[in-house]
Amino acid sequence: MTKVALVTGANRGLGRNTALSIARQGGDVIVAYRGNEAQAQDVVSEVRALGRNAAALQLDMARLHTLPAFVEALGGCLRETWGREAFDHLVNNAGHGEFALIAETTEAQFDSLFDVHVKGVFFLVQALLPMIADGGRIINFSSGLTRVSYPGFAAYSAAKAAVEMLTVYMAREFGDRGITVNTVAPGAIETDFGGGLVRDNADVNAQFAAMTALGRVGVPDDIGPMVASLLGDDNRWVTAQRVEVSGGQSI
Repeated sequence: MTKVALVTGANRGLGRNTALSIARQGGDVIVAYRGNEAQAQDVVSEVRALGRNAAALQLDMARLHTLPAFVEALGGCLRETWGREAFDHLVNNAGHGEFALIAETTEAQFDSLFDVHVKGVFFLVQALLPMIADGGRIINFSSGLTRVSYPGFAAYSAAKAAVEMLTVYMAREFGDRGITVNTVAPGAIETDFGGGLVRDNADVNAQFAAMTALGRVGVPDDIGPMVASLLGDDNRWVTAQRVEVSGGQSI
């Protein structure tokens, strides 16, 4: 049976690349997006052009009161598009950046990061757990900045560190159903994340490239295929792990 993956924040950046990589490896994709439906539908079209099936659903990780409606919509989508009640893989990619030194970080910035990256992930997994098939996969996105420091990323990195610990507990608690749970931690990547901080700021790009053993910052094609491979049957015995995909950043 074809595997179906739900990828959050899949309308752009690493989420889009992950969705397309899953399709290239033979999987179907549910493209979850926060606000840009046109982008999401473009990804659906790209997945279908690869010979796989796809659908798009709106999801705002910061608005937990909308989760029941999302779960209902997801159930309807699975029945209508795939004739099933469950899906196989959940990739928690959706997120945003709030960058400021500790002395300058506001409570609103701090809360925004933890609401989306930690609280949102926790309760989305909780809500969707009955719909994830036994033997399924969950991947939570973290960051290379939980291992090394860079000024201005304290709150963001703290949120991602919390995600890494959640991953370990999820792996322990869901293991009796054969569900694996892992963290993928990209290094600096050229996307529009954080307003294109790494992609568009030549100085920042050069700083991270100089820290990286392979001599450059990453691009989405460095990440998506790795995530798709981690979802495969060949990695069924990998769980509770933090897998850094950074080209050897700060080693």
